[in-house]
Amino acid sequence: MNNGKPLQGKVAIITGASRGIGLAVAHRLGTLGAKLSLCARDAGKLRSAADQLHPVAAGVFSAAADVTHGDQILAFVQDTEKALGPVEILVNNAGIGYFGPTHEATEANWDSVLDTNLKAVFLASKAVAAGMIARRSGHIVNIASLAGKNAFAGGGIYCASKWGLLGLTECMAEDLRGYGIRVSAICPGSVATDFSPHGKKDISKMLQTEDIAHVVELIVTQAPQSFISEILIRPTQKP
Repeated sequence: MNNGKPLQGKVAIITGASRGIGLAVAHRLGTLGAKLSLCARDAGKLRSAADQLHPVAAGVFSAAADVTHGDQILAFVQDTEKALGPVEILVNNAGIGYFGPTHEATEANWDSVLDTNLKAVFLASKAVAAGMIARRSGHIVNIASLAGKNAFAGGGIYCASKWGLLGLTECMAEDLRGYGIRVSAICPGSVATDFSPHGKKDISKMLQTEDIAHVVELIVTQAPQSFISEILIRPTQKP
């Protein structure tokens, strides 16, 4: 498989790539031979991430972008293709959370979470879909959550975004599978990142960012005739 580089020459976009799961996924895809296109809102952290990835990837392009704005994400995709080539893989990882009683949340809380966790996936996927359809190949991997399947107190807005994301993923998969494009969702439990509200959890027992990167690798290196639509991932021991 290309001397251990099964993604040699393929272009992968990772959103929310400046840290945490996004950075781990980018690193893993880079080691597999992919050329990486990274976006995040924080330009400083994004530059640091790009510096870390240059030694392992076949090529790295990065640009600060707000994925909740269609014009910015479309420009980012177009700039990626000018710099690296056609996009074969999109990992929709950018996400934020709000945790608290739904009746105490503000409209701004709702808009912020739903725009980032759901609308942005629609915008980014739409921006790459035409090219993937023309080439009749591609992977879109959406980082969802077990919160998209399980209700918990204080999770109303976050759960709504992830339940919606799973519905969007399944429908997109049906829309695009006839073109050879596979759309998949990964649903992790709590991951040891700055994002998760750890509370009294034992971080050493939580999922690590590399665990999610491993699952992304599994999806984007599967055989052409198979389609892994959804993966749920939990820690071995409850943290």
